[in-house]
Amino acid sequence: MRTAKIERSTAETDIKLGLNIDGKGISEINSGCGFLDHMLTLLAKHGRFDLDISCKGDTAVDYHHTTEDIGICLGQAFAKALADKKGINRYGSVVLPMDEALVLASVDISGRGYLGYKFDIPTEKVGDFDTELAKEFWLAFTRTSGCTLHLRQLDGENSHHIIECGFKAAARALRQAAAIDAGFSEDVPSTKGVL
Repeated sequence: MRTAKIERSTAETDIKLGLNIDGKGISEINSGCGFLDHMLTLLAKHGRFDLDISCKGDTAVDYHHTTEDIGICLGQAFAKALADKKGINRYGSVVLPMDEALVLASVDISGRGYLGYKFDIPTEKVGDFDTELAKEFWLAFTRTSGCTLHLRQLDGENSHHIIECGFKAAARALRQAAAIDAGFSEDVPSTKGVL
């Protein structure tokens, strides 16, 4: 099974994270931020990743460090769990609707971290969560996972729906990309022989 455990402790956050890429979408999330918990639960469910996250952060300041550091840890866990990346599909792509929102997510587990992010979120907050932090999460994740991820909002008016649609779309694309191609389970999907 492709699993990883990450622990990260700084002056701003203390995080324990467990990931099973070949899971059933079971999660136990306690980030200290309700909206972020909701997004991470969706990520686990739609990616079918088992995910256990506990974070004690400086939420009296805001949710920036918590969001970014969880993204860092989740990216590290993906990279560790995928190891040499033998047999993975490598690529995944989905256009996902959620009510009026529509988001394209496209992933390449390339070993090169890059985020292409084009969203037009109409409000600065959803509850007490700064909507700009969604991008910070994905930036941190792509840098440490070594994934190229493009997220594009194609439609949407409701800030909650737009961000949620992005998390669901990314989860589905990651699931496709990380899945094992049974016919090529011993091959690394690159002419270089490594990813």
